[in-house]
Amino acid sequence: MNTSLLYRLLDADPADGPAELLRRARACHHLPHLVLSALVRDGVRMGEPARAELRRARDRAAHYARLAAGLARATGVRAIRGLPLAGYYPDGLLRPLGTLDLVAPDEAALWQAVIRLVTDHPVEQIDVALLGDRPHHTTVTVHWPAEDPLVDPWYRVHLTTAALPGDGSAVPVRPYLVADEHVECLIALAESRLHRPALPPGPVTLLDIAGLTRRPFEPTETAAVLAAYRLAPEAATLLDAAADHLPLGPLAAVRTALAPELAPERRRRTQAAAPHLPTRRGVLLRRTAIRHSWDEARLLTLTPGTLLLTPVADYLLVPTLGTPGTRAAPATRTAALKALQHWDSRC
Repeated sequence: MNTSLLYRLLDADPADGPAELLRRARACHHLPHLVLSALVRDGVRMGEPARAELRRARDRAAHYARLAAGLARATGVRAIRGLPLAGYYPDGLLRPLGTLDLVAPDEAALWQAVIRLVTDHPVEQIDVALLGDRPHHTTVTVHWPAEDPLVDPWYRVHLTTAALPGDGSAVPVRPYLVADEHVECLIALAESRLHRPALPPGPVTLLDIAGLTRRPFEPTETAAVLAAYRLAPEAATLLDAAADHLPLGPLAAVRTALAPELAPERRRRTQAAAPHLPTRRGVLLRRTAIRHSWDEARLLTLTPGTLLLTPVADYLLVPTLGTPGTRAAPATRTAALKALQHWDSRC
């Protein structure tokens, strides 16, 4: 993985120099930090503002790594996707880490981790959603500002009890990842294709694949694992796209071994397609610090709807197909708060 690959992925002419590469990188989320780190490795001179920006990005990545290690020891959650993938980048090359993704072994561990984050950091926003109905999986995303929030992105930690959420229909939720770490990373990259199959993989995804080409993959076993996780078509499409930009190394044999798995998986999806599983997003009603002893959240069906009481906040659950930030109508919110007050008075 070298700077010439970055020029190709960002469609920049090396003759235009590092400034043009960085200009193009700034149009992509978090890519400037990766490009700056690559230019440092190449010995390119840069001013103090650029060096300071890169230092802050490195500090952010190191902070995420410490968070993940501490939460793993204390609660059993573990990092998936971005942080493990960063470990396969060459020394000194900084993989973008906009979000720290963590998977919890169960709901109790998830809330223990959330409580620690809320206690130890100036968390200003807590997004909650439930995937599915009965049983459901829980996702929580906590946000807090960087030291200089006008310049740097907020910290964002995403915790879930479902390592692989699937597509809500034919590809089901798979709570656990059980393969070797580098195979897990390939699984996670393939999973991401479920949600944007029509879009080509972005530069960071292709760089992730480049990092994985330095790892040993057993082709037949890896293909079988991808098939078991219902991701053979996505993995094949991803590797085909990557092959247009970089040598696949041991992943070329994985792509070959995937070929017999594609038609059976596509046929299975046609036969197994089911109604889309509901996702209910929480609209914040109030923050609370009085339930930190709770191991799990509670669902209450009260007028005006379903309320979710968690160890850190209370929410009104609403079906959603959109993004976080959903708002409840003022009258609905008022009624929900009254229902909470009535529940409080009975406890």
